[in-house]
Amino acid sequence: MRSISLDVRPRYVECDPMGYVHHTAYPVWMEMARTELLRATGVSYAELERRGVFIVVVKLNINYRKPARYDEPLTVCATLTKASGAKIEHDYQVERDGDVLLTASTTLACVDAAGRITRVPDEIRLD
Repeated sequence: MRSISLDVRPRYVECDPMGYVHHTAYPVWMEMARTELLRATGVSYAELERRGVFIVVVKLNINYRKPARYDEPLTVCATLTKASGAKIEHDYQVERDGDVLLTASTTLACVDAAGRITRVPDEIRLD
C-alpha cells in the first residue's frame, strides 16, 4: 500500500451559507490527494494521458461522519489499496486534528482514448 496526506483549508466557495463544507468539496480534495499520490510514484496523470491511458472513476463511496467548517485546517489522506488488472482502488480519510470527519473509497478503471479497458500502468501496479 502507498499513502499520502494533503493539507487543505476549505475555501468560502466550498461551503454552504452556514459555513459548513458542502458535500461536493470532498471528492475534489480526494482527487487532489490521489493525483499527488500518483505523482509520488514518479508519473503524472498528464504523462499517462500522453501515453494513451486515462483513469476514470467507476465507483465512489463516502461516509460523512462529522462536518468541517470554512477555513479549518484539514488533512486528506489517500491510500492506494489495490492496483492490478485494469482496476485501481483507494481509501480516504479527512481529518481535523486527528479526528476523522469522513471515510471514503473509490474504484477507478484504466481505459484507452476510445474508452476500452486497458491494464494499470506498471508504475502504479501493486501485484
